Amino acid sequence: MIYPVFLYGSPVLRKVAAEVPEDYPDLDHLIDSMFETMYHSEGIGLAAPQIGKSLRIFVIDASPLEEDDPSLKDFKRVFINPQIISYEGEPEKYNEGCLSIPEIREDVERETSVMIRFCDKYFRYREEYFEGIAARIIQHEYDHLEGKLFIDRISPLRKRLLKRKLTSISKGKVDVRYRVKHV
Repeated sequence: MIYPVFLYGSPVLRKVAAEVPEDYPDLDHLIDSMFETMYHSEGIGLAAPQIGKSLRIFVIDASPLEEDDPSLKDFKRVFINPQIISYEGEPEKYNEGCLSIPEIREDVERETSVMIRFCDKYFRYREEYFEGIAARIIQHEYDHLEGKLFIDRISPLRKRLLKRKLTSISKGKVDVRYRVKHV
């Protein structure tokens, strides 16, 4: 099932998401639908709040970035109830975008590696270390679970300069090839 992507201005994007219980009904269907929605929207990551579900789960398939970073080949993951344990490395800037904030891309500074504890799609607990682009994508999607957006990490001046575009997005005035929802 392809869900609409909730746009900037939707309250669900600003809430801290709730833990996913192990007995969550139709978890496999939710995961499959999240991947389907992400692929349809031509994204590389998608968090549940972006489809209107305030749950601590996100999916990533970074394989389209394999050319830039060969370690991303077959990097397809599900993160349930994640908790970033540590951020490491000197912060670096990288140009980011977001399905919930279409038509805007900005340089965002983030640490270069993370240690994260999470459950996989079978609810097996894992703890892994990621670096480079994988760490950046994880941090971006994790922020969604904390009610944060990438524009919260840019300077107040840049954000003021984007105000008109952000207002338009919040009203659903966007030109994208995927279904969106604004509230």
